[in-house]
Amino acid sequence: MAKTKETAPITKEECSSNLRSVIDALYVLNGKWKLPIVLSLINSPKRFNEIMRDLEGISPKILAQELKHLEQNKLVVRNVFPTTPVSIMYEASAYSDTLKDVLRTLSDWGAGHRKKIIEE
Repeated sequence: MAKTKETAPITKEECSSNLRSVIDALYVLNGKWKLPIVLSLINSPKRFNEIMRDLEGISPKILAQELKHLEQNKLVVRNVFPTTPVSIMYEASAYSDTLKDVLRTLSDWGAGHRKKIIEE
């Protein structure tokens, strides 16, 4: 019989700390569109309308709000080019690379969940 590794029970303080961390992360990433926007921009920098085409179903108003929030949280960089008319490009920041493992894990979970629901 194989032994399982016993771990010490999580203390109340550790649990509270973990809970606060998850709440903080969800505050920044909350919503239907934030992670898809970051994922779209990780692939390549894009103009506003290009992001709209990537994310079927998002309204221009919501996209503008989400981009502003992601920019405030240092996950997206807004680049303004002095052309006529002015060109604006959005790109994933270097800091957004910290979400790659989260996005990969979430993608794997989503694919597994879809398969589970279809099978039942």
